[in-house]
Amino acid sequence: MAFGWFKRKKKTAEEDPEFSESKEQDENFTPEEIKKKIGSEDVSQTVSEIEEADADEPEFEEPLQKDPETDEDTPETGHIKSRGFLKRMKDRLFKSRKKISGGIDTIFTGKHKLDNELLEDLEELLITSDIGVQTSLDIVSRIAKKSSKINNAEQLSAALKEELLTFFESLPENPGIALRKPHVILVVGVNGVGKTTTIGKVAAGLTASGNKVLISAADTFRAAASEQLTIWAERAGAEIVKHRENADPAAVVFDSIEASMARDIDYVLIDTAGRLHTKVNLMEEIKKIKRTITKKIPDAPHEILLVLDATTGQNALSQAKLFNEALGITGMALTKLDGTAKGGIVLGICNEMNIPLRYIGIGEQVEDLVIFEPEKFVEALF
Repeated sequence: MAFGWFKRKKKTAEEDPEFSESKEQDENFTPEEIKKKIGSEDVSQTVSEIEEADADEPEFEEPLQKDPETDEDTPETGHIKSRGFLKRMKDRLFKSRKKISGGIDTIFTGKHKLDNELLEDLEELLITSDIGVQTSLDIVSRIAKKSSKINNAEQLSAALKEELLTFFESLPENPGIALRKPHVILVVGVNGVGKTTTIGKVAAGLTASGNKVLISAADTFRAAASEQLTIWAERAGAEIVKHRENADPAAVVFDSIEASMARDIDYVLIDTAGRLHTKVNLMEEIKKIKRTITKKIPDAPHEILLVLDATTGQNALSQAKLFNEALGITGMALTKLDGTAKGGIVLGICNEMNIPLRYIGIGEQVEDLVIFEPEKFVEALF
């Protein structure tokens, strides 16, 4: 049941650029441009191209552990104490919280009961937070049934929080993925979504847990891609296999799998080119990489992780659907949630795709790529 706002405000992609396809972010540079960006022959300067890292970013030598009494992360040495996980997530999701929680305070101003006009405003708030039209309508319909018990913004926030948690609970559980050795993870996604940093952060987390990790630099078409991954591999304490620029990506993957088997590697993370998902011939090349992996290890890749950019809104859903049709996605990582007010895209993607959301990116630091936990995410939004 719609309460009117969607019927009044419905727009096409042509009328509203916010719902239109985002342009592919071309990251190809000439050697001269690379040198100009680097400023020297030392490729380590390309760290700034990977992320705008803060000077106080923690070193990988001190993996973080949870302090059960303070809910704060502390290195094993205990020399440094960082902010608690929930506090950090709340800080990173400030824009989304201001949009959703702050929006509820605004629409309830001067109101003393939950009437149809306020429900229309709530419907608008949820849809413009990228939760998705049908999901927003379903949530508002459920809240409407509780309208007699809702008389202020605080009660409305509590009701919305309860409905969001109920919705997440109704989704399929994240299935446990049986670990193989080597455990092969194929990472895919369009240009600019943050695949390189995601691979680096996942590698850092795995090595911090005592695993041997190998990164396969199979994005051979983007200038400086292998150099960026090399920097991440060094920082994460992982090994890397790479070829020259414009080499056959499948050949890089083949060598990576052979190397991982010879070196007793636990995890292999395979980078792929940031291709535009609408180019069929390029999608076919990723399928070729997948076939190459399967020839060496019949049940691999064991995971196909799709990286999506939260700032692209509903376009992320379009990408997810096409990649899933072509490859069979087993999990997703949603990045850049700290840079958007549309945190509702998390709910929208989970509802539309019915595929586990493995990670969310809430910042640029290594510890800001976190395993998605619905309860903590909803708590951070309110």
